Amino acid sequence: MDFEHASDQMDALSRTAARLRPWLVRGKPLPNLLFFTDPARTPDPERIVERLPAGAAVVFRAFGAADAVVQGRRLREISRRRGLMLLVGAEPALALAVEADGLHLPERLAPTVPGLRAAQPDWLITIAAHGLEAARIGAAAGADALVVSSVFPSRSPSAGTPLGVEGLKRIVEGVQTPVYALGGVRADTAARLLDTGIVGIAAVEALNA
Repeated sequence: MDFEHASDQMDALSRTAARLRPWLVRGKPLPNLLFFTDPARTPDPERIVERLPAGAAVVFRAFGAADAVVQGRRLREISRRRGLMLLVGAEPALALAVEADGLHLPERLAPTVPGLRAAQPDWLITIAAHGLEAARIGAAAGADALVVSSVFPSRSPSAGTPLGVEGLKRIVEGVQTPVYALGGVRADTAARLLDTGIVGIAAVEALNA
């Protein structure tokens, strides 16, 4: 993706995210735009984070990389300087090491939320959900927000059958916990999410600069 196209994508997604309903968690506004890092699809996450709008959040997914702490601390420095939140994917120890603002968990780790909440009451904890039942489990576990995917067709190797806009709406209506939409969310699809009740959008490649 060339720089100009990536910039247009980010601007479009930022504008759409800004139109979504605000939501407070423990008195603080949830970010309306999440950038999920990916070693293969976003090889230079620092460059992207430098351009994210203030108030967005970064979800750093290290996948066991040997330099995870070093990279996470670089992202932490940029995030603090630019007014962004930093979450770490699936690894509480890494989140502590890089002084993250919270944690994003795969749906299989929903049962760990109460223990994490007790240990780190200030953390923002989000959980992935790929269907209504998983969303309900994540909500019952005490997640601050759910990241629902895949909404549209996605190139992610883990993407399943797209939920579509109506499938996303059913999940939003089926839980009291705020929902983010992930999967195939780009400049040309994001506007279709405005009336679904979500609080934010999430993307990987669409924000790649």
